[in-house]
Amino acid sequence: MAKNRMEKKDLKTDDLEIMRGSGNVFRDLGRPNADLEQARAMLAARIVKALDKKKLTARAAEKLTGVAHTDLSRIRNAKLERFTLDRMITILGKLDQDVEVSVSVVPRSAA
Repeated sequence: MAKNRMEKKDLKTDDLEIMRGSGNVFRDLGRPNADLEQARAMLAARIVKALDKKKLTARAAEKLTGVAHTDLSRIRNAKLERFTLDRMITILGKLDQDVEVSVSVVPRSAA
């Protein structure tokens, strides 16, 4: 056990690089459609939260929303490539959720 403590002590803060994130992990990873992926992820999280709050299985949610259970499972598993924002907003509406959208357009920074 003493050896583990020594290993931790040997780690110097000079060995670590701390970077401030942009607020969008997809942008930080250099993804080409980072803003779209971030929006999808945020909507997916809200869909999952609504399903969990209602304690709905994918099959029960399919009956309620008309969305295939396989698509709802894809959302739960964050496989979001095939979902448009408007489709995800529609799903939220069918789960008794209102969505407010705000869009800001700003020039990209040179960095």
